[in-house]
Parts: sequence; structure tokens; C-alpha cells
Amino acid sequence: MANIRKQAITSSILLYIGFVIGAINICLYTKNGVFTEAQFGLTRLFFDFSTNIYAFSSLGAISVIYKFYPYYRDNLPDQEIDLVTWVLCASLIGFIMVLGIGIVFQPYMVKNYGQGSKLFLDYYFWVFPFGLGVLLYTVLESLAWVMQKTVLTNFLKETVLRLFTSVLIALYYLKIITFSGFIHLFSFLYLAIFLILLVYIVRQKKFYLTFKISRVTKKFYKKMLWMQGLMFSGVIINALGQTIDGIFIGGLVNFGAAGIFTLAQYMANLVQVPQRSLQAISVGVLSQAWKDKNLTEVNRIYTRSCINMLLASLFIYGNVVLNATDTIHAFNINPSYLTGINAMIILGIVRIIDAGTGVNGMVILTSSHWRFDFFSGLILIVLILPTNYFLIKQYGIIGSAYAQLISMSVYNYIRFEFIRRKFKMQPFDSKTVLTILITAASFGIAYWLGSFYARWVAIIVKFLVFSSIMMASIFTFRLTPDAHQLWDKVKVRFS
Repeated sequence: MANIRKQAITSSILLYIGFVIGAINICLYTKNGVFTEAQFGLTRLFFDFSTNIYAFSSLGAISVIYKFYPYYRDNLPDQEIDLVTWVLCASLIGFIMVLGIGIVFQPYMVKNYGQGSKLFLDYYFWVFPFGLGVLLYTVLESLAWVMQKTVLTNFLKETVLRLFTSVLIALYYLKIITFSGFIHLFSFLYLAIFLILLVYIVRQKKFYLTFKISRVTKKFYKKMLWMQGLMFSGVIINALGQTIDGIFIGGLVNFGAAGIFTLAQYMANLVQVPQRSLQAISVGVLSQAWKDKNLTEVNRIYTRSCINMLLASLFIYGNVVLNATDTIHAFNINPSYLTGINAMIILGIVRIIDAGTGVNGMVILTSSHWRFDFFSGLILIVLILPTNYFLIKQYGIIGSAYAQLISMSVYNYIRFEFIRRKFKMQPFDSKTVLTILITAASFGIAYWLGSFYARWVAIIVKFLVFSSIMMASIFTFRLTPDAHQLWDKVKVRFS
């Protein structure tokens, strides 16, 4: 757990550096007179569509790396491991198929997005190099995860990618490039970080392309093909669940609303940073623990992840909600984005529910019951598609936030119950309830004290009051053992 904690802290720090850079980018995207809401919304649609391009192109092969790579690593020298070769081949074949389908269905996109915004139609084909970059990067990222090299992948995707975006925004802001030039360069961002990661893994002598079928592949190929087929549907379901809101908003409302929703979602996603770090790091450890049948280690990682991520998500959520409105005013962001605050509050609760249930997805996915990941994902998509469609159509962007709250609550409850009944693991106790009560009290005190001030002073006061009470409570009530273990290490290092 110490290694996981160390990597999680390092990754989280790098992720927050990335989010600071992202916040600067968001300010420029949303500042009066720079990008329109529709142009900002277009960048969101690039991410949404490319996520689905990746999901369909991967053909479910990437999930096989998480489950079976330990068997290759334990039985073959690195230069004979052929798993990544076959995953890359399958993914590239899948991408060619998706590209063909995208060309055929372009008239359908014209029909559906013609009324929402002409922007997407103008740059429709530039989504595909962006999607190819996401696909190739994700293949190498999965390899890095099972190698427990997660810090670099998080740094590239969360920090370097945003730095490259900052450069493009600066070039557009200074009128060195047009908006068309911005989008053209924007579409190659993921390919750029893919090349960086490829160079690193090659130099580490962990990446080999070999078309000789290994004995491990011969032994497990039937199981891998079965898993790939089932997980293919699961990956698609997961991708649609993550992106369908933006696609529906762009089509049912307009790209201006998609831009406003993007800011609301970005602020809510701050809550997820520790979760994203821990999930990436836990994959390799959980996969090895299941292979070794070490249920004690699996349970320990699962239990600790729940309380740690609940604390972290509540800490971040409280600060974001307390200061969201003042921040928009302080940074002279277009006032139209204030209409997304309520959606952000609800989306933040969704992220807390997802984070507070720990690494449940990774526990299931790396276990022998990985098929349930598909079935639970199927339930999610059955819920999220109709609720998003009807609630967005009826209530706009706030409808999407409610759709996610309903769907993700049911989804995480089902996964929690499955782990509890199948593996006899239940991570919640009285400290979970105490954590929620302390957060509510801290929020109320900080909100009341901050109400006597305005703008920057209010932001500082609310941040300091809320954060101080939360941090003091974590140590006073011993809400997580990791806090004290970490503090002891800090004292030893600086003593």
C-alpha cells in the first residue's frame, strides 16, 4: 500500500498541476472576446467523439492487457512478449473500419448537427486523427499501467497535453494562427504525447513488435478472445456513458450550451483527480494480487481506496462549490457560464459517489468475474441513454446532470453489492458517515464566514476555513490510517 500511496500522491500532484494549466486554458476559452461558447463546445465534442472512436476501434483488445499481461511477464522475456503487438494490430484494423463508417455516415451527422452548429460539420474529419491519437496512446498507457509506470502517463495526459493546448491557445490569442489552424493542430495533440510515451517505453526496453506467436498466447488465446469480445461491448458502453451528454447537448440544444456544460463538467471533474490517479496505479497491483490469490491485499486496497477517495473528493468538492461563483466573477469569465453552476453542483455529487465507492471497477475487472463489468456497464447505458435524452430535451444541461446522478448512483450501488456478496468485501463503516457529517459542518461554517467578504477575499477566507477544519478533523478523528502514516514519513524525512 505504501508504494500505491507514494505513486498516488505523486500522480495527484502532477494531475493538479495539469488542472491548474487546464484552468488557465479554461479562462482563456471562456474569457470575453476570445473564443465563443460554440467554439469552446467544439473542443469538448472532439474529446467526446474521439472517446467513442477509441472505444469502437479498440475492439475490446486493450482490456486483455490488464488481465493477462502478468502471465506474459512472469513466463517470457520482454522481447518475446507479443501481446501488445496483437492489441495494436486489432486496434488499427478497428480504426480503419471506424473511419470507413465515419465517411459513410457523414450525411447523417450533417442532418443532426446542421441546426446545432455548422462548426462541427466544418471540422468533422479532423476528429479522426484526434481519435487515432487517443487510441494509440491508450494502448501504450495500458502497457505502462500494468508495468506500474503510471506517473509518466498521468503527467503526459493531464499536464503535457494541456501545456500543448496552452501553446495553441496562445498562438490563436496572439492571432498567429486562425481558428481553423487552431483546430487542425489541436487534432494532433494526442498523437504528440503518444510519440513521447512510445520513445520512453522503447528506451526502457519494454516495447517490442514481434509477430511470432508465443507459448503464452497459444495457451490463453481462447480466453483472451472471449474476454475481448465481451469487453468490446463493455468499452463501448463505458464510452457512451461518459460522452453521451455532450453529444446530446450539442445535437438537442446547441454548441453554446455544450460549451457552458463543458466548464461545469471541468469544475466538477476536479473532484475526480485522486480517483484517476489511484485507479491507474491500482491496476497492476490488483492484477498481480488476483493472480496470486491474495484476497487480503485486494480487500485492503479496495477498503483504503474508498475512504481515501471519499475524503479527497469531499475536500475538493467543498472548495469548488464554495468558490465557483466568485471565481467566475474574479477571472472576468463570460457571465453566461454562471448558468452552469447548478449543473456543476450536481455533477460534483456524481463524482463523489463514484470516487467514494473506491476502485470497485478495477477490483471487478482484474478478477475472474470480469464479465460482470460488462453487465453492470450494460445497466448503466440502459439508464443513461434515455434519461439523458429526455431530461436534456426537457430541461437543457441541468437535465443531463440529473440523468448522470440517477444512472451513476444505481450503477455504483450494483457494483458495490456485487463485490459485497461475491467477495465478502464491505468497505464502509462509521468513519464514512462521520466524514460526510464533518464535511457538511465545515462547508456551512466556511460559507457563513465567507459571506461577509467579496471576490478574492471571500475565496481565500472560504478556502482556508473549510480546508483547515477538514484537515484537522482527518487527524483528530483518525478518518484514514494513510494520513498518519504519511505524516510520520514526512516527520522522519525532515527531522
